[in-house]
Amino acid sequence: MPEQEFKSIHEIFGSLVFDRRVMKERLNPDIYEQVIAAIEGRQKLTPEVADIVAGAMKDWAISRGATHWTHWFQPQTESTAEKHQGFTMSDPDGNPIEVFRGKNLAQGEPDASSFPNAGTRSTFEARGYSAWDISSPAFIMRSPKGGTLCIPSVFLSYDGSPLDLKTPMLRALDAVESRALRLLKVLGQRGVKGVKMTVGAEQEYFLLDRPRAQLRPDIRFCGRTLIGAQPAKDQKLDHHYMGAISPRVLRYMEDVERDLARLGVSLLARHNEVARCQFEFAHLYSDANRACDQNQILMETMRNLARKHELRLLFHEKPFAGMNGSGKHTNMSLVDSDGRNLLKPSNSHRRNVIFLTFLSAVVLGVSKFHSLLQASIATYGNLFRLGGHEAPPSIISVYLGSALTDLIRRLDNSDVSLPERGVMDLGLSKLPEIIPFDSDRNRTSPVAFTGDKFEFRAPGSSQSIALPITMFASLWAWGIEQLTGMVESRCANGADPIDAALDAAREAFKLGSSVMFEGDAYTPEWHDEAKRRGLIEAETMPDRIDLLRKPENKAMLESLGVYRAHELDNLREVRMESFATGLEVEAAVLYDMLWEGVIPALSKQLTLERNSMLYFEDVDFGDMAPWRDYVGGLGRAKNALISEANHLFELKGRLAGMDARERSDFLTKDILPLMESIRAKCDAAELVTSAEIWPYPIYRNLLSLSA
Repeated sequence: MPEQEFKSIHEIFGSLVFDRRVMKERLNPDIYEQVIAAIEGRQKLTPEVADIVAGAMKDWAISRGATHWTHWFQPQTESTAEKHQGFTMSDPDGNPIEVFRGKNLAQGEPDASSFPNAGTRSTFEARGYSAWDISSPAFIMRSPKGGTLCIPSVFLSYDGSPLDLKTPMLRALDAVESRALRLLKVLGQRGVKGVKMTVGAEQEYFLLDRPRAQLRPDIRFCGRTLIGAQPAKDQKLDHHYMGAISPRVLRYMEDVERDLARLGVSLLARHNEVARCQFEFAHLYSDANRACDQNQILMETMRNLARKHELRLLFHEKPFAGMNGSGKHTNMSLVDSDGRNLLKPSNSHRRNVIFLTFLSAVVLGVSKFHSLLQASIATYGNLFRLGGHEAPPSIISVYLGSALTDLIRRLDNSDVSLPERGVMDLGLSKLPEIIPFDSDRNRTSPVAFTGDKFEFRAPGSSQSIALPITMFASLWAWGIEQLTGMVESRCANGADPIDAALDAAREAFKLGSSVMFEGDAYTPEWHDEAKRRGLIEAETMPDRIDLLRKPENKAMLESLGVYRAHELDNLREVRMESFATGLEVEAAVLYDMLWEGVIPALSKQLTLERNSMLYFEDVDFGDMAPWRDYVGGLGRAKNALISEANHLFELKGRLAGMDARERSDFLTKDILPLMESIRAKCDAAELVTSAEIWPYPIYRNLLSLSA
């Protein structure tokens, strides 16, 4: 009987993770304690202990069917990378032996020559190092004939510069967590031993029928549609949102959940999203580093299972024009070693002051370094998503809600009490009373406080959450450092720490007021107001990527030890190259689709209509003007598309020899408007061309998943 028929999620949960529970079973108490101390940052593992851990990890992995191991890392491509190596080797006599030692566990040397490096190395300079990230547990990714032990790792160049997104994130997490602990000590919380940043991500995605989707080159090579007229039934009535999940999709979701459960990943929610064929998973909060790993595991698991279910999975931020795009809302907070959420309001005066102190540190940090948040979500996919259909604009603002905004106004009177939550009486005896939240949600705000956490809504669905976490943690660390300095200076003058903290929070909210906004962030009035407040420093995506090298941003990140100046330059170059490449591929695919499909389809339709005219030339149909106008319109559309296709080819030729920034600008300002013009003509032509002749599956057929 298949496993899923008799084993519950509870029984299989974490069965493929080398976590603390497994280590406690397989390591002697002294070795186990040394490993835990290393995980918690209290000491480093000796080579001898690493050998023992490696042996236990190997035996455990092989017992669960693993045949290979890999250092699993996250290069600056936003995805993951791995180089598999076998456990089984032969001894001098040719007998099979299983080998995996501490040195294999601790460090690897995958070829680094072909990973993004911003031109800092030649192709022949291949040395790069992967190093075990002991704070995130190893796991087994199963395959049809075995499995691979994946060891979460960082990835560094030969000179120690990060070639990944995880290394800077770990530095940023250390910065915010250490500074948060220091501030708590200043505020009298002596018993707190540590602070962890917690993260929960919401993963939006589209699912299409794979055989149909694969007939479209744009979906196959770009992950989104470059042409396509709106269907008669789109998302205007929001029928799809949180509706009943179709059996086909539910089967896929259940398989994803089971595979993730084995990998120790808990999914909190699954549901239909607003657009047709759009869905969402949300996974459980965990420490930020592990949450980042788990989101990558989620995405890879979803890809693998989509193929098995004959589904085409789309993580692109805007697969369909005129419909909701897909984001990855990233929810962040800080939790102390006693399990208290530092962003959770309280009935206690002291706890509320601590809450307001950490809250104001975010506001202050965002007001000063909002451009870093802009840069962290400046991607080729987000170019098409941000600013419409529930996606926040790229202008960074902070929404706190009416209750907190009112509280901040009352801080001058030292009133830190929040209004009591009332009870919503539904007026029906058979229904329960509901306790409403203190304020409504603002879907247009990029950074919103949502009760006990900050939700950063601008990251795109295809992104790794590592860079948004890095930048948010960094500006929060800076803000906490400023608040700590304010409190300490006041205490030096004899103030009580809690009174000093309240005064510092009051000042921080005033200093950060430019970034706080409670209204509709879609309106032109807010755009004008944001410009007056100094919140708009870049209008295009290439300009936003360039904000990474803004002197103030560089200085802050370097002071925290998150990025050295040249590392930030490298990151900027990699992201600029990625942006340009994404648009270049789209331009090339659209050109091919025109000549291979759209223009020949119009020729067929024209031939059909002209032959009909000749065949029926002796028949009196009355006024033939509408028919002739229709045929003439088809001819003009074909002629215009040929002209614009030739122009697109000519513009693409100009890209040769340009650097990444020049290509990005040229693509954004010259090629992208031409592609939009071509799309408009193709979409109009699709509506008046026979479905049998049109070369690609149309939206109506794509956005349908049968049971």
